[in-house]
Amino acid sequence: MSKTVKDHLLSQLHGRTARVAILGMGYVGLPLAVAFAEAGFDVTGIDPDLRKVETLRRGESYIQDIMDEQVARLVAAGKLHATNDFSALKDVQAVSVCVPTPLRKTGDPDLSFILDATTELAKYIHSGMVVVLESTTYPGTTREILLPKLGEENKLVVGQDFFLAFSPERVDPGRTDWTTINTPKVVGGITPACGNVAAAWYQQAIETVVSVSSAEVAEMAKLLENTFRMINIGMVNEMAIMCDRLGVDVWEVIDAAATKPFGFMKFTPGPGLGGHCIPIDPLYLSWKLRALNYTARFIELASEINTSMPRHVVGLVQEALNEQGKPLKGSRILVLGTAYKPDIDDLRESPALDVIGLLMQKGAQVTYHDPYIARIQHDGWELESVPELMPAVSASDCVVIITNHSGYDYAAILEAANLMVDTRNALGKLGRDHPKVVTL
Repeated sequence: MSKTVKDHLLSQLHGRTARVAILGMGYVGLPLAVAFAEAGFDVTGIDPDLRKVETLRRGESYIQDIMDEQVARLVAAGKLHATNDFSALKDVQAVSVCVPTPLRKTGDPDLSFILDATTELAKYIHSGMVVVLESTTYPGTTREILLPKLGEENKLVVGQDFFLAFSPERVDPGRTDWTTINTPKVVGGITPACGNVAAAWYQQAIETVVSVSSAEVAEMAKLLENTFRMINIGMVNEMAIMCDRLGVDVWEVIDAAATKPFGFMKFTPGPGLGGHCIPIDPLYLSWKLRALNYTARFIELASEINTSMPRHVVGLVQEALNEQGKPLKGSRILVLGTAYKPDIDDLRESPALDVIGLLMQKGAQVTYHDPYIARIQHDGWELESVPELMPAVSASDCVVIITNHSGYDYAAILEAANLMVDTRNALGKLGRDHPKVVTL
């Protein structure tokens, strides 16, 4: 009995002779490419950004979680390649699509990167190929957008000639305990055969693969994960606002509630949401449901609260300066930390961007310090991190902690500061009831 297309592809995947391509070599794509290369696959990263391509060809990494030495070793061994030429796909058997899925300024999903990648992939797709979309999106994207362009337009039968699945990325930059390799990977196919092939591929590099019944289940699972976090963060952000009105320390309230060993999960408030997932992904679901005449009320409310936090922080700064007889306009404000979370160099969707912009709009003289981010260009303004922290602290009318990097000496900063607004409880007990400190 002759081998089917599926049998032949499975043999290539299990033998790790299949050639792999990763479309989009960013925070998701590069770690995934490295994981497959380390597993023995010949991997080609395809990205239109020539700077990324040239950096990888030199054996260097541009992502904090991936070391130069690892990239250099894999490039030298011929296991990791980089190009901006999509024609490399004609010799590939396995493709993972890891392109960005941002929101438009209107709040609608921007699928242009998925559409562009799919259009290029459709030129070179062939029998005996497995394609997995990893970019977070609304349920139905894999079936409604990728399937027609890859299968029907090329007269390929999904589940027989080629195999299509969705597997949500679960990258959390800066973590060393949970990585691309040991974080469980959900995989759902357009057909059962698609799911089987995609799972077989990922099992060669990922420790735990969780198969689900369809691509839509996998797409929805990712949105549930991040919607859960977004809504709970929105709830605790509103709790911070309520505690402020009541004159109660929200951080003490949270610590007290967290002593309950069951029925409670600790979330903390902050100046707003940041990162590549939580501020964006739930709104993909909300947008999709609006098309079905359903309002995702929890998502809409949480988004409203979370997006209002930067303005709430600016209000705290303004009130704190007012208590000292100073107007916000003309005051020297030092923003401490701009990355979206501690100890990483990732600025995507960081609330610091909105806080800085709002402070500037109100006439404040804003500077910032971040050991991980040397320069920021955003929405018509540009700043560079101050070269020396402590003189900048002393010279400022107010220091605003946005990102609680672990390398900061908060005791020394507090001593040198004239006034501080701590949005992350970075000062902890040092800031409790301190006359120079205002907390969220």
